[in-house]
Amino acid sequence: MNHRWTWRVWSLILVGMGPALCLWSAACFGAMAIFGKLAYDAGVSPGALLLVRFTLAAVLLGLVLLVRPGLRRTEPGPYRGEPGNRPSATRGRVLTTAIGLGAIGYATQASLFFSALQLMDASLLSLILYTYPVLVTVAAVLLGRDRLTPGRGAALVAASGGTLLVLIGAGGVSFHPLGALLAFASALTYTGYILVADTVVHRLPPVLLAALVMAGAAGTLGARALFTGGVDLDFEAPGWFWLACIAVVSTVVAMLTFFAGLKRTGPSTAAILSTFEPVVTTALAALILGESLTPVQLAGGALVLSSVAVLQLRPTRTRRRDHAPPPAADPEAQGAQDGAGHPAAVS
Repeated sequence: MNHRWTWRVWSLILVGMGPALCLWSAACFGAMAIFGKLAYDAGVSPGALLLVRFTLAAVLLGLVLLVRPGLRRTEPGPYRGEPGNRPSATRGRVLTTAIGLGAIGYATQASLFFSALQLMDASLLSLILYTYPVLVTVAAVLLGRDRLTPGRGAALVAASGGTLLVLIGAGGVSFHPLGALLAFASALTYTGYILVADTVVHRLPPVLLAALVMAGAAGTLGARALFTGGVDLDFEAPGWFWLACIAVVSTVVAMLTFFAGLKRTGPSTAAILSTFEPVVTTALAALILGESLTPVQLAGGALVLSSVAVLQLRPTRTRRRDHAPPPAADPEAQGAQDGAGHPAAVS
């Protein structure tokens, strides 16, 4: 009886850790723009930042897979939600798509993001980027992968209005039209990345998928460095410290804690908790960088974040229909498309 009670208490503790792990992951991702600004101040170029980030993250994730070989195993059978008459993709095609996600999609998205970060405040950039959940929903509806419900329509209106308030409310922040354009292009690229990732995310273990994406992005950025004369790595120790923070804290730790939290909370809760990410960015930008948002922009940001939460809150009836069968579907595979950022959707 004592052993049974101890196990029950321990299970409750593990489940209770889920939201905390998701929030910790969002905080790690939210700190990335701040680390990027500090790296720029230390003399790091965007090219060096991207190359070191993805290379180091790929190496670290590779080491995780070596230490934990169980993370490389894929569950047998077709992924959840795949039509029975749809032919399964070959292993080679799935791996090629995963590497291509990093080599094309993620490398492009990150390049746009950190280019925008050179021109505008981290807080404003984070709010513009976080329009991507709504963009994904719109694209999914247009492609016939999802349907437009009244709740999603309301979320779309709220997000559109919130984005408009964020952009027109620029007063106390360093608003740059080109920076805003790059930020929105980053969100659009992120949207395409997630839609493509949705075709392979159920066929590969999440950590393996993340490692392949990182390796693909590192390969593209390494090739670009070779063709453009290389990147300047001759900067002082503070620059390397902030790069290590981006790769370790805002990439590897953020991904692994997200997966750990996702297993305990489920995809919808994990996605809602991920809206904490731009809140962390805005708070850290104010505390560390001295940035500030106008009241109009804060109201717009609140609308954007609320729309993301509404998108994840589906009626119980719909949620049950979408999730069955089978009842024991892999929660990691479910959430990889919902968690943005992370790793099927990574900041």
